[in-house]
Amino acid sequence: MDIKHIPLINREISWLYFNERVLQEAADPTVPLIERVRFLAIFSSNLDEFYRVRVATLSRLANLNEKAKEILGYNPKKVLNQIKTLVVKQEKKFNNLYENIIVKQLAEEKIFILNDKQLNVTRGEFVKSYFREKLLAMLVPIMLDESLQLPELRDRAIYFFVKLTRNKKTRLALIEVPDNLPRFVVLPETNNLKFIILLDDIVRYSLEDIFFIFEHDSIEAYSIQLTRDAELDLDKEVSEKFIDSLSKSLQKRRKGKPMRLLYDTEMPLDMLKYLVSKMGLHGESLIPGNRYHKFKDFIAFPNVGRPELEYVKYQPLPVDGLSFGKSLMGMIAKRDYLISTPYQSYDYVIHLLREAAIDPKVQEISIAVYRLAENSRIVHALINAAKNGKKVNCLVELRARFDEQNNITWSRRLEEEGVNVLYGVENYKVHSKICLVKRLEKEKPAYYACLSTGNFNEKTAKLYADHTIFTADKRLTGDLVKVFRALGKNTLAKDIEHLIVSPIDSRPAIYKLIDNEIKNAKAGKKAYMILKMNSLADEQLISKLYQANNAGVKVQLIIRGMCCLVPGIKGFSENIDAISIVDKYLEHSRVHIYCNGGNELIYLTSADFMTRNIDNRVEVGFPIYDEQLRKEIRDIINIQLSDNTKAREINSHNTNKYHKTNSEVLCRAQIDIYNYLKNKK
Repeated sequence: MDIKHIPLINREISWLYFNERVLQEAADPTVPLIERVRFLAIFSSNLDEFYRVRVATLSRLANLNEKAKEILGYNPKKVLNQIKTLVVKQEKKFNNLYENIIVKQLAEEKIFILNDKQLNVTRGEFVKSYFREKLLAMLVPIMLDESLQLPELRDRAIYFFVKLTRNKKTRLALIEVPDNLPRFVVLPETNNLKFIILLDDIVRYSLEDIFFIFEHDSIEAYSIQLTRDAELDLDKEVSEKFIDSLSKSLQKRRKGKPMRLLYDTEMPLDMLKYLVSKMGLHGESLIPGNRYHKFKDFIAFPNVGRPELEYVKYQPLPVDGLSFGKSLMGMIAKRDYLISTPYQSYDYVIHLLREAAIDPKVQEISIAVYRLAENSRIVHALINAAKNGKKVNCLVELRARFDEQNNITWSRRLEEEGVNVLYGVENYKVHSKICLVKRLEKEKPAYYACLSTGNFNEKTAKLYADHTIFTADKRLTGDLVKVFRALGKNTLAKDIEHLIVSPIDSRPAIYKLIDNEIKNAKAGKKAYMILKMNSLADEQLISKLYQANNAGVKVQLIIRGMCCLVPGIKGFSENIDAISIVDKYLEHSRVHIYCNGGNELIYLTSADFMTRNIDNRVEVGFPIYDEQLRKEIRDIINIQLSDNTKAREINSHNTNKYHKTNSEVLCRAQIDIYNYLKNKK
């Protein structure tokens, strides 16, 4: 099939439709009110990253004109215009949702978000006192001069653009709102009424105190937020030089090309024109917004009301057969175990590493980490293992986007504590989530493995839905020994038999699995695939799925984020259904199920169907051999396919219509999975 002529949704546009699904959660009246505020924050944070990375890349490509069209197969300028149209529409929905619905419903709950114009004398005195004690010393306005350049604005910082007027003469200034203080200040309660004010409005309320030396008749302040190009210009050498280069690039990131100026729509046109002129911005970079920017901070919006305004916090469930009071390796030696977070406790992973750190028979621990928690218990366990004389090999991926600085800090700490820190393979990100423990048993090495679809990060494990297996199966541990041996030499693993390892094995292995389904379908046998992942964007794999469709293979997709494949197109995808589940937890697991003539094959993997995962990263997919675990994964996937509450259809119309099933019983996958695991015997 000629991939130039297959139906595709542009990946950037598809991603915006995913973010629309996040906005749907914020609009859903069945979602607890504080959680709706947090979904607005997630939507905003997602959009910031989208502009910093994807729009920045498109903007660079747009400068190549005709050559870009030839390389990409589409006009980047046209896509940038489509993005602007969609984003402006979404921002309007966002602003209406926040201002006209969420704020009013908070008021019904006796929670009031006050602005600077709504303070009575008592609360005004409290705010002034807070301002003088906490804020005043941090605020130094930058007075602007028409003859001078505009100072460099920090990426994603909130600024007030201020105009002072005296006898028709004006002065302009910028004030940066500090980001090292809480964004929300809870004011004294009155008659069971709760009051919250944003730091922004405390600054607005105190403008007279800031500009007291300038005589003025009026003072106006409007918030702006600049989003910059966040891509890095890196030295590719994997060495100390690379770390230094990365550190310098992170400093440069703050001064990347301006990509988006979010501005308060109340700002007068002359002030907006001044900014556009001084920053050299283009029309597609201007996004009208509301009074408050950097909405991602609303993820920490305080619940000063009823507990019911937030989701019920479920206690993580135990994994049947695993006990914290006994040796995990002793139990893993007998059978494989599956941990499905956040439904089940992530502490088992920490406990395995702690056990390995103190077990006298453990000789070596090897692990690949991508995103680590701020105060990582994973790292502490590895450091303690090194202190106990174990050989510890830790591959830290320094290029984990937006976690680079955190990973540099951890890598240096690990080195100081005697851990053998590796920095991956030149030109390839190591995105696999793998750990291998070598233990001496009966004078021979025995291996215990932990393989996952999610990061070794105990903080995100409470929010991300992932699968992790513990295994001592020699087929898997034998391959994993080869993977770590290769990574230790900064090379790619070869001769792997059971694992599917990018970049060498993934594409041919996946093609072979799909071709097997095509062959069975053509022979009149039952043939199907169920593929769950975060993103589906690789055009060659999409073309392969279209081929499977045309051979009569039934394909069911569960795609959380971008999906460039278009389901339901005659001659390409009439046998392909796709849904996206957006709910309380972030669906992060990648699961592949192939009919295989009735003898199902089930794989878990760290890789999405994106070109970068298949061709440019070290990813590890692993088969599930244990029958009990295979049934558990299949049951969980069946529950997700039955979701008729939080699943949306992905189709050519991009309407994000809620997925309806034939069942009259409501199925909300994330609740039902928890109950399934809780009641499982």
